[in-house]
Amino acid sequence: MAILLGVDTGGTYTDAVLLRDEEVVLARAKALTTRQDLAIGVGAAVRAVLTQAQIDPSEVGMASLSTTLATNALVEGQGGRVALIYVGFRAKDLEAQGLADGLAGDPVCVLEGGHNHDGSEAATLDEQTLLAFLETHKEDVSGFAVAAQFATRNPAHEVRVAELVRDITGAPVSASHQLSAKLGGPKRALTAVLNARLIGMIDALIGRAEAELRAIGIDAPMMVVRGDGALMSAAQARMRPIETILSGPAASIVGARWLTGADTALVSDIGGTTTDVAMLKAGRPAIDADGARVGQHRTMVEAVAMRTTGLGGDSEVHFVSEGLRGGVTLGPRRVVPVSLLAVEAPDVVLPTLEAQMRNTTPGDHDGRFVRAVQGMHAGGLSSREVDLLARIGTDVHPLGAVLRTRMEQGALKRLVGRGLVQVSALTPSDASHVLGRLEAWDARVAAMACQLFGRRRTGAGDVLAATPEQMAQMVVDQLTHQTGVALLQAALAEDGLDEALATHVLIQKGMKGHRGAMRVDAGLGVPVIGLGASAGTYYPAVGDLVGAEMILPGDAGVANAIGAVVGRVTMRHTGTVTSPSEGRFRVHLDSGPEDFAGADPALARLEETLRDRAMAAAKAAGAEEIDVRVHRDIRTAQAEAREVFVEATLTVEAAGRPRVAVG
Repeated sequence: MAILLGVDTGGTYTDAVLLRDEEVVLARAKALTTRQDLAIGVGAAVRAVLTQAQIDPSEVGMASLSTTLATNALVEGQGGRVALIYVGFRAKDLEAQGLADGLAGDPVCVLEGGHNHDGSEAATLDEQTLLAFLETHKEDVSGFAVAAQFATRNPAHEVRVAELVRDITGAPVSASHQLSAKLGGPKRALTAVLNARLIGMIDALIGRAEAELRAIGIDAPMMVVRGDGALMSAAQARMRPIETILSGPAASIVGARWLTGADTALVSDIGGTTTDVAMLKAGRPAIDADGARVGQHRTMVEAVAMRTTGLGGDSEVHFVSEGLRGGVTLGPRRVVPVSLLAVEAPDVVLPTLEAQMRNTTPGDHDGRFVRAVQGMHAGGLSSREVDLLARIGTDVHPLGAVLRTRMEQGALKRLVGRGLVQVSALTPSDASHVLGRLEAWDARVAAMACQLFGRRRTGAGDVLAATPEQMAQMVVDQLTHQTGVALLQAALAEDGLDEALATHVLIQKGMKGHRGAMRVDAGLGVPVIGLGASAGTYYPAVGDLVGAEMILPGDAGVANAIGAVVGRVTMRHTGTVTSPSEGRFRVHLDSGPEDFAGADPALARLEETLRDRAMAAAKAAGAEEIDVRVHRDIRTAQAEAREVFVEATLTVEAAGRPRVAVG
């Protein structure tokens, strides 16, 4: 009998499940996600599920982790400060493909060098400028990214830069050719930057999680879910953390299929930070051919075709002051629910809210608190940011007591973006406590937070909400509306239509069954599988709004953790053969280009290399009974009544079940 442990670290909760032989759920448990040290929450959930199932830790044959950490970090603009080394490009290329936004002001070194389309050297690598840049920034960044022109055709300059970075700084370095075999320098550079930004986070999570499992008595190797739903080893995830973006959502798709057996449906997974929507077709999630998009970033990472929106149970509630009626909107930033913070720091939260309630006029920071996150890399901060972080210290503070000037609001935003500080404020989770739909934390504090927020004045001079219950319902109704829009956008995109139509007045009227001189109907044509711990709380109303069958499986709250252990190890490697001149066929390898006199021997050489790499990666991930598939995409052209070879792309996929110790 094989006992499998699946763990999912979400924005609010960490889930754990135990399965027997991939067929029966033996037990499931939850623990609060502990952002200051995620392994604490992992350990609490794992201990709880082992106790519930009465399973000895030594009986666990495989442990697998899915995580929203990378996804949430990119959506919220968090991660370590990094430096980009940009070889062979022009400075203005930094504006392409959202690269400048992804850098967010982090240092950049634009160097001479790079290669041509055929893999030949375009210019000599400028090592002197690189060395000076590394000496300047070796202490103030957590990692480096390197992207060189046409590095997928010849990675020699990226390899040399990475070697110098390691020798001089000792910091981790992400080379773009190791993350994608596709052309498109700025987009590869962005992928490398995001990978470098995530390395510290994911490395800390995996290292601490492995140590926690060993402390519990689980010696089984740990797997990590990739963004395409496949499994990789923990060591591989530490090197390429960017591949774990959409890990949690991908696991949820696999889990949704396992739980429901559905072939065609929209899958919507609500967490604390994000709502993730994907299409399940023929029982399988589609892979995004353009690369995974998370928040504002489009990467070159192979992942499920998932739409991630900054909307969840812990989304920040914002006051909309425009118009006479006013209103609220949610996200995209996650904050700590006030009712949860009150459980952790009751001596600060409750007296502060009581004092704010006694004030006759509402304050800008009523119901809002701040605390630092311990153990994060704090290099590269401005003097204002350093002062503000020191003022926060290790305690929980009312936000108004920490911010002394309006200029410090920008510093606070940057500290939050770096993951160094957390803000606590009103969220849908607090609203659910007020409405009696959730009883996990302090409902009294949630009601006070709703009352304080509702005292804001609309454009007509009226209070936004007269009672805490009215304010709470407004928040939940807004979550229903924004979730409905996210589902409609996904459905419109699936049908090849403009997703902007989701908010068009005709669609919105049609969802409410408009009847007048004109009849308007609109809604989804496929069922929705609702996942997440709070799906049962919010999604029945969402199903009514979009006119679709809402499927809420019994284990919807732990679907990610289930998906983490029922997936397969899959390793894909891609390479290219070009023809720089007639009769010459060039294979582009990591070791450099190799030329052949014929297409067949060139393709055979590339396939052999890719097969060896894919098999080695699958075995390194612990896969057994490995199947190998090869896909060839050969492009030709007609020239003078004969067919001429232009280019070939080969993809080799090695897949198998992870090795499981049977007790």
